[in-house]
Amino acid sequence: MANTKSAEKAARQSTVHRARNDALTSQLRSAIRKATHALKAGDQGEAASALAAATPVIDSMVNKGIIHRNKAARHKSRLTKQVRALAK
Repeated sequence: MANTKSAEKAARQSTVHRARNDALTSQLRSAIRKATHALKAGDQGEAASALAAATPVIDSMVNKGIIHRNKAARHKSRLTKQVRALAK
């Protein structure tokens, strides 16, 4: 239990922040999952559109501090590489 008023406020804030971060992380994973499922289905057009939709979501998570920029770059790079391989 918090001993000071500032510690109580920090506990309240951390609860709100954790809920927001969980929701944003879920949104990120869903965007990546949609692109991955489109790739596994073999539909190049759908995979490209899913990648185009996932890219700004991934970038916004970096700006919000949810994931590291290198992790975002890794996700985008791998998905792009797979979409291009599907086109061949």
